[in-house]
Amino acid sequence: MKIGILQTGLAPAELAAQSGEYPEMFADLLKGHGFDFASWAVVNGDFPSGPEAADGWLITGSRHGAYDDLPWIAPLEELIRGIVAQERPLVGICFGHQHVARTFGGRIEKNPQGWELGTATVPLTQEGQRNELFTSMPESFSAQESHGEIVAELPPGAVALARNDNCAYQAFSLEDRIWGTQFHPEFTLAIMQRLIPSLAAVLPP
Repeated sequence: MKIGILQTGLAPAELAAQSGEYPEMFADLLKGHGFDFASWAVVNGDFPSGPEAADGWLITGSRHGAYDDLPWIAPLEELIRGIVAQERPLVGICFGHQHVARTFGGRIEKNPQGWELGTATVPLTQEGQRNELFTSMPESFSAQESHGEIVAELPPGAVALARNDNCAYQAFSLEDRIWGTQFHPEFTLAIMQRLIPSLAAVLPP
C-alpha cells in the first residue's frame, strides 16, 4: 500500500537536521507495516497529480492555521474532497486534523486555554476504544502536543474518539475512512524536547 504524505509545514531547521522533515518522521513511525511512501510539500505548492497518486493519504501538522489566507489552502481542500470522493483512507494530524474537520463543516478556533504543548494524557472515548485506529491502545495514553488552535465543533456525522481537558476533540472519525488526531503520533519525547526550544523562532506572536 502506497501512503501519500501531504506536508503542510516545514520542521524548524534545528529539528530537521536531527530528526528529518515531517514526512520522514511519519515514515519512521509506520515502518515495518509493508507501506511504501511518497510525499509532496504542499506548503511549497508541490501537489500530487490527484487522489489516485496514492492508496491512502496523510496530512501533516503545520505552524500555519486552517483559516490562514495562503495559496495552497484551497487546493488542499479540493484534494481532500477528491480523496474522500474516491473512498481512499485519509488521516489528518494536528493542522491536518483541523483542516479535514473544517473542509467537511467543522469549526476551528483559537484554544481559549492557550497552547497545549508537551506531553499530555489523552483518554479515549467509548467510541474511540472500539475504533480500529485505536484498538491496540490503552483507554488513556500519553501523547505529544503542539497546537494553539482546536476543533471546536466536529463536522456533521463525525464521532469523537479521544478528548482531554485542554481539547474536546483530540481525535475523530468520519465515514469510517477519515480520521484526525490533534496530538502528534510521529513525535517521540526526544523530538518534542528538540522542538520546544525552536518554537519561539518559527511561531507567530
